[in-house]
Amino acid sequence: MQLIFGMITPTVAVIGLVIALIVFGPGKLPQLGKALGGGIKEFRSASEGEKEESETIKEA
Repeated sequence: MQLIFGMITPTVAVIGLVIALIVFGPGKLPQLGKALGGGIKEFRSASEGEKEESETIKEA
C-alpha cells in the first residue's frame, strides 16, 4: 500500500499521541491541545479576513 505524502493514518495518529504523552506528560497535554486549537482558530479567522479583503478589492 502506498502512503500519500501528508496523509495521517490512524496508526500514525496513535503513535504521535503516545510520543506526545511521553514527551509532554499527561498534565501538559490539555494545555497543548487548547493552544493548538486556538492557533488553528486564529489562522482560519485571519485567512477568512484576507479572502474577504481580496474579494472587496476585486469588486472595486
